[in-house]
Amino acid sequence: MQLHGFASQALIWTSDNRFYGDSPDVSLDFTELGLNGSWRADPRLLLAAQVLVRRAGEMSDATPWLDYALADATLVSTPAYRLGVRMGRIKNPVGLYNETRDVPFTRPGIFLPQVVYFDRVRNMMLASDGLMVYGERYTDLGTFSATLGAGLPLLDANVEWNYLLDDHDGELEPEHPVPLLSLWYADPAERLRLGLSGAAMHSRFDSGSEAAIDAGNLDIRYWLASAQYNAANWTLAGEYAHILIDWRHFRPEADRHHAIQTGWYLQAAYRLSPAIELMLRYEEGDADRRLGDLHLHCPASDHSRIWVVGTRWDLGRRLMLRLEYQRHHGGFTLSYRENPPGDGVVEDWDLFAAQISLRF
Repeated sequence: MQLHGFASQALIWTSDNRFYGDSPDVSLDFTELGLNGSWRADPRLLLAAQVLVRRAGEMSDATPWLDYALADATLVSTPAYRLGVRMGRIKNPVGLYNETRDVPFTRPGIFLPQVVYFDRVRNMMLASDGLMVYGERYTDLGTFSATLGAGLPLLDANVEWNYLLDDHDGELEPEHPVPLLSLWYADPAERLRLGLSGAAMHSRFDSGSEAAIDAGNLDIRYWLASAQYNAANWTLAGEYAHILIDWRHFRPEADRHHAIQTGWYLQAAYRLSPAIELMLRYEEGDADRRLGDLHLHCPASDHSRIWVVGTRWDLGRRLMLRLEYQRHHGGFTLSYRENPPGDGVVEDWDLFAAQISLRF
């Protein structure tokens, strides 16, 4: 049995727009407190779970949330390959960081690249309730791994805000389990990693009597290509996301609409010493964000060009301090819940954040 936990508190200031709370007046509304445990019930069976208390501006109110709770069973294990299955609430193996995004110490910065990993729909991206089969093949050329699964996504009010522009009267629910595929390659020295991940969600919104939109269907297809190279003192990483979104039947006058979102980033991290790391990242995101005749009326929300510089300082094994500055052109990464479409978005803005984290 193993039991671990972490806690973090961030301070965020933005020159304009709201990011994790009322950031133009300095926000302390980004707090994380997590407790996780695992039990090796058998050499081939691992049970693990994590409860998280997370406050993230308007997007999360610190209500305890079950991030994951799963059983991982190894079916076959040999020097040449391994096969297994996971059941329960499982982290989605999407991209380089999705499976580790819940812990501050395992993120590459205070915030993940938001053009690819959307914190505004974090719970939907992090995990799903279902079953996944995974396998690894070990060869002289490196390790090839694959995960194939299906699960019900975790759809909360943030998903409605992001894709329906409001928390409407009604329920947004998945029509069936979401298929998910993840393919990875790592060279024999495990310096180079290449991956391709994808998922397809089909959901239905059943409108209530006071909903501003009709009942309809929301479909999302998400693909993410990933690459990472690790050397002794530095790491390079880059990912490209392609997302197709399809809305049907929400408006009589606009029965169907689809949009394509793309996002990519390049990131470099350099370790000055075992305790100090520097990070530089550039991100781009673009979207055609419309739902029938519900236009944003704010072109600045359709794109983002972001420069990020940050540093990490480990004050011992349990305590970490991070500082981060971001220069934004556009508001693609902003949450509609914190920046409603009618409020407008300032196109050029700055963000400064500091975070202290503890693990135990």
